[in-house]
Amino acid sequence: MAKLRNGRQQRDGEVWKTLKSSETDRSRVAGIPRTPQSESPSYRLAYLDDDFLCREELRPVRLQLELLKTEMILTERGIKSTIVMFGGARIPAPGASAWAARNETQKANLEAASIYYEEARKFARLCGEHAALHNHQEYVVVTGGGPGVMEAGNRGAAEVGAPTIGLNIVLPHEQAPNAYVTPELSFNFHYFAIRKMHFLMRAKAIAIFPGGFGTLDEFFEAVTLIQTKRMEPIPLILFAEKFWRKIVNFEALAEFGTIAPEDLNLLHFVETADEAWKIIAERYEHTHDVVVK
Repeated sequence: MAKLRNGRQQRDGEVWKTLKSSETDRSRVAGIPRTPQSESPSYRLAYLDDDFLCREELRPVRLQLELLKTEMILTERGIKSTIVMFGGARIPAPGASAWAARNETQKANLEAASIYYEEARKFARLCGEHAALHNHQEYVVVTGGGPGVMEAGNRGAAEVGAPTIGLNIVLPHEQAPNAYVTPELSFNFHYFAIRKMHFLMRAKAIAIFPGGFGTLDEFFEAVTLIQTKRMEPIPLILFAEKFWRKIVNFEALAEFGTIAPEDLNLLHFVETADEAWKIIAERYEHTHDVVVK
């Protein structure tokens, strides 16, 4: 029976080899004489027709393509798990100017927050060193691919020779990938929903640094999925406890009754990279001790 099945699979493979690839058609189309018929938009191969693919009716197909492309590349690369890093694009590196500040108060706040750029960088280095112990298939750092905390995450991992993922998105500003993302793991998205799925599908932990609306959106999306048991519980680590408690009164939500008191246990507050990694190590029972240099 096994021999018959293997024989059938071999014959099926031979059949598929006889079918011409899309690349063959692409080259053939390029050589077709230019006539009113061949130049008509209706004559274009559907998968080469940008106008067709961008039609409103094709939105479900575009959603599927954005899901599949990144998933296939990460799978081919052998990446099994990630450490997600969320945080503000506007937080500068220590000593750098706060380019996004609109007034002196913002300038002072953002420059003071540069300590979290450095902690993000250190934390990513820890992740990268642990990823090396797993052939860079586990604990791979993934960020939104932009500046600020995202840059710090990709930078820290890259400094210890670890590959890093960047999930960029098309925006009016702040959308260019930072220089520390591994080029073949640099992705770009149109749909926020699909991008969020890729952030969480392989996540072993999520580290969340001070940020704006985007960071808040990503944080609440993740905590809601865990709270409602739509994803496995993983460490949710919030850097800068003073910042988070000032902008979100978590205890007030529990006191009012809109969340359960035990939901507060989903959150871990830390100030340093070492504290954050200790939470991950305890969760996954690591025996290796990696120290930030």
